[in-house]
Amino acid sequence: MDTTQRRGRRIMMSRGELDAFLAEQRTCRVATVSPDGRPHVGALWFAWDGTALWLYSITRSRRWADLRKDPRISVVVDAGEEYDDLRGAELSGTVEFVGEAPRTGEPHPELLVPERLFAAKNFGLDTMPHDGRHAWLRLVPASVVTWDFRKL
Repeated sequence: MDTTQRRGRRIMMSRGELDAFLAEQRTCRVATVSPDGRPHVGALWFAWDGTALWLYSITRSRRWADLRKDPRISVVVDAGEEYDDLRGAELSGTVEFVGEAPRTGEPHPELLVPERLFAAKNFGLDTMPHDGRHAWLRLVPASVVTWDFRKL
């Protein structure tokens, strides 16, 4: 993962700050591109395992269809209300589809950690509930840009 930024070095998050930020936030905005070139942005809950951003997406969504045709993605996670409190990260790259789609809970070693993290953060549970409508996307970011205006 490239975490180098040309601009904004003063407000860039350290790796530890980024990990803590992504562990505490629940919602991200996911940008995809349709085959006809139309952009699409939607909100999702996510989990961060320190290396990959895990997105639990409805498989009958425009997002899922877009990513099946073109797996390039950009994801923004941000927080703050006042200008000097804004902080966030943009993670970009190519997603991978992991596990069965839709996810029914079949054993899958790659999903043990993200499902535990996701269930704890978003549902307060030890195990992941499955509704047969969602499936996993993994983004190991090729590029990460961060900002924390509280450092100004």
